[in-house]
Amino acid sequence: IITDRRVGAGLEIPAVYYDKEISYSDLKALLAKGSGLVVDVRSKEEVDRGRIPGSIHIPVENVESDMSLDTSEFQSKFGVVKPSLDSSELVFHCQVGRRGAVATEKARGLGFKNARNYAGGYREWSEKGGK
Repeated sequence: IITDRRVGAGLEIPAVYYDKEISYSDLKALLAKGSGLVVDVRSKEEVDRGRIPGSIHIPVENVESDMSLDTSEFQSKFGVVKPSLDSSELVFHCQVGRRGAVATEKARGLGFKNARNYAGGYREWSEKGGK
């Protein structure tokens, strides 16, 4: 895998993972359907200042452990059904896209082959008023 960007905390994002991003309008449509799972990977402090409605919070450093929980443990912990490995409706996001890309890479490494990153992040979401 060729790496083209460095991310804070020494994390590298392979270039191949940038092909699976979701746009603001596509995320809005997914949420309107009520069938997607949006995972906010920001810190608790960031989430406390605002969040995308319906998202669950898994800090980026917990993505591997929490996405590895069995289905009943996941549902008990987060109150939602764990997505299947082939779900195309699993989206990670952070504030501006970097940690979301790292989380997407981690999820793909666990077998969630269609996981996507909302690269605009909460910043874009809030700037557009979630509309």
